[in-house]
Amino acid sequence: MCGFAGCLDLSRSTGEERLKQFAASMADRMLHRGPDSSGVWADEQCGVAFGHRRLAILDLSPEGHQPMISPRERYIITFNGEIYNYLDIREELERAGGVRPWRGHSDTEVLLAAFETWGVEESLRRAVGMFAFGLWDRQERTLVLARDRAGEKPLYYGRAGSWFLFGSDLAALRAHSAFRADLDGGTLALFLRHNYIPAPHSVYRGIFKLLPGTVLRIDPEKIDAPFRPRYYWSPRERFEHALDNPFRGTEEEAVDHLDFLLRRSIRGQMLADVPVGAFLSGGIDSSLVVALMQAQSSKPVRTFTIGFKEEGYDEAHFAKAVARHLGTEHTELYVTPREAMEVIPRIPEIYTEPFADSSQIPTCLVARLARSHVTVALSGDAGDELFCGYTNYAHMRRLWGTLSRIPLSLREAAGFLLRGVARSGLKNLVPKDLTGCLDAPRLEKLAALTAAKTPEDAFRSLVSHTQNPRHLCGCSEGASLLTSPPRWPRKGSLVERLMFLDFGMYLPDDILVKVDRAAMGVSLETRVPLLDHRIVEFAWSLPPAFKVRDGKGKYLLRKLLHRYVPKELVERPKKGFAVPVRRWLDADLAPLEKRALSRLRRDGVISLPGRNDGEGAPEEKAPKESLSPELRWGLVQLHQWLGERLRRLSRVNSERLFF
Repeated sequence: MCGFAGCLDLSRSTGEERLKQFAASMADRMLHRGPDSSGVWADEQCGVAFGHRRLAILDLSPEGHQPMISPRERYIITFNGEIYNYLDIREELERAGGVRPWRGHSDTEVLLAAFETWGVEESLRRAVGMFAFGLWDRQERTLVLARDRAGEKPLYYGRAGSWFLFGSDLAALRAHSAFRADLDGGTLALFLRHNYIPAPHSVYRGIFKLLPGTVLRIDPEKIDAPFRPRYYWSPRERFEHALDNPFRGTEEEAVDHLDFLLRRSIRGQMLADVPVGAFLSGGIDSSLVVALMQAQSSKPVRTFTIGFKEEGYDEAHFAKAVARHLGTEHTELYVTPREAMEVIPRIPEIYTEPFADSSQIPTCLVARLARSHVTVALSGDAGDELFCGYTNYAHMRRLWGTLSRIPLSLREAAGFLLRGVARSGLKNLVPKDLTGCLDAPRLEKLAALTAAKTPEDAFRSLVSHTQNPRHLCGCSEGASLLTSPPRWPRKGSLVERLMFLDFGMYLPDDILVKVDRAAMGVSLETRVPLLDHRIVEFAWSLPPAFKVRDGKGKYLLRKLLHRYVPKELVERPKKGFAVPVRRWLDADLAPLEKRALSRLRRDGVISLPGRNDGEGAPEEKAPKESLSPELRWGLVQLHQWLGERLRRLSRVNSERLFF
């Protein structure tokens, strides 16, 4: 696991030493992603430079140092991630002949040899892993950027004047003198809706995230052409192929095959030259990952759990029971609300662009706990998106089944009336005993759901924290997967299509961002066994009855887990990895929220209703009844992230932050 960055001088007017200085300064902004060593490489004639920070996981010797040159010296790579099947690829290359003696035993060296033998895209199709990288092709004189199939590893890129910049972290791009920190209003609107920023957008105008499963080739002579990443693994094509070729075995055969696939994935992901452990919440997914780790380990697996003493938010005792049954070496840490809230000031530094999934707090805490014992931790993420674990799917199936029977014109009229009730205040329009469950945010969501034209539109409303972010920030939203029908699958049931949408957006842009940034903030590598693409494609091929049974999702995962852990230890209602953010905002964090909303309004970032104190500044009182707790948390995080920029903002002539 590493952090990398690079720059391409399109004018080719920068000397080698200056190029190396740029690359080194960009890489050094990511010390947390690679504390073990650093390296730079530059080609003055081509105007390209790479910088690298290394967290050594495989081949701890200098032979694993990066940037690395391929055996025939055609390619130079700066690589972040792991190729789990690199030993199989290495054997295949050796059988094919023509490979020079290996310098070391790193997966990066094997990947470079594969590129020289099969080409980049064919090699990536053969690879199993998580990764992002920059590659300079000396023969074609082009820059190649690529990202893994599910989007576990980050990669940002974009044009900055006469430079093309890329890297694992926005902080690295900001370190280059040509970078312009112009914020994107359309991205702000997306953030206000989702509390995260979906790819390909970033918070900065002209800077993008590479979509998962794609390769982008940059020809310095044609840089003005629009960026057009190309899929080497198209999720929609693979999803539709899986539906056309469904699994036709019995239920027990499906459990057996999942056992085989997951064991193989976990065995490959336990390979490292440093200590390896796992996060354990005691839920279905993490318990299954740990169970299969322990089944393939000759010594107790290290497991880690964070506990909270607040009622309704502690699941550490469940994790402890599972750990005791499996015989792991378990470490748990109970934290107080004050200790948990101490993470909050560091969130902008950890995430480098606005991000407001409140479970980022316990994720940061458990990552810090794990890093004090291990360098690699496996997690159980992706079970919900692949095996129908979220309750939203069942809600949408029932809801759309009802709404689709009502003429659209009547639904639109009902939505109009509900919005009117929500925006005119509830005290005089809604019975007193209903105001708790029918507050303004819920009524706005119900109005949007009622008037939705398609189930995908309804799903977008269901997962949104505000229904009309333009009213808050004055900017139209950028496009996302949820608003791009050409990217939607044309086959499958409603629930299957919704799971696909979550796999393509919520998983990579929220869940995986949350885990990667929290873990890399303490130099911990995380691995996600369920995202082995062979497991993903198998899950997509399963009939719905193998995912949902008796109203409960993740049926096949449960069946497999019960082979290793007694049912009574893991069967309970799903809670998620949550903190009581609403309770905190109403108490300890109330002053922070008040300052955030006041400043955001005063500097023209958002528009919220509020009275005036007589001196031109809005009163520091948030209209909390009109905002969901998630949106309130998002606004606090936006304010924290903007930080110094807000303090430097000119207020002359109501100048806006976003242009």
